[in-house]
Amino acid sequence: MIRESFPKLERIGVYGNTKSILAKSVEELKALKEMGLGIVYLGVESGDQVTLDRACKGTTLDKTAEAAARVKEAGIILSVTVLLGLGGVERSEIHAEETGKFLSRIDPEYVGALSVIVVPGTKLAEEVEKGTFVVPDPYQMLKELAIMIKNTNVTHTFFASNHASNYLPIKVWLPEDQSRALRAIMHVLNQKDPSMLRPESSRAL
Repeated sequence: MIRESFPKLERIGVYGNTKSILAKSVEELKALKEMGLGIVYLGVESGDQVTLDRACKGTTLDKTAEAAARVKEAGIILSVTVLLGLGGVERSEIHAEETGKFLSRIDPEYVGALSVIVVPGTKLAEEVEKGTFVVPDPYQMLKELAIMIKNTNVTHTFFASNHASNYLPIKVWLPEDQSRALRAIMHVLNQKDPSMLRPESSRAL
């Protein structure tokens, strides 16, 4: 129907969570690929199961890995998102390291890193107010980004943190640019110069 309605359309992509992807067989995904589906955007958020459970993600890493494998087997491009700060200060480094390892496991073509923004009226906002969740500061989030990239060992992946929620935009190919990315992040961490970061007022979902 999309092809008939928009004959000049060049690309078709969809958001797909773990449950919706696993509801389809590889053969069904291949059929969608043949009809023009080129990319699936999958929210991974974290490679740390404790962090996922606390965020009420409603799935397991094994199931998400299976969903990712089906998308790739069908020949559809896989783009995943991860969320800096999701583990709070308490699990900051664990969340970052395990996320890098999980990205290595599923080997996606694209990774987009976003950063936590607390929205008033949400469960997370309530936890922050109670003190049960402490949001990492900008430099802690950058440290997470460095740890994540350091632990990501993939075949050929475009990794970007240029979303408006992030404090520092990074766009690199991994593993080719891993060292360069880490040097850039460490330079900002060492300088501790706020002018190098996106202002809080400019961050957005």
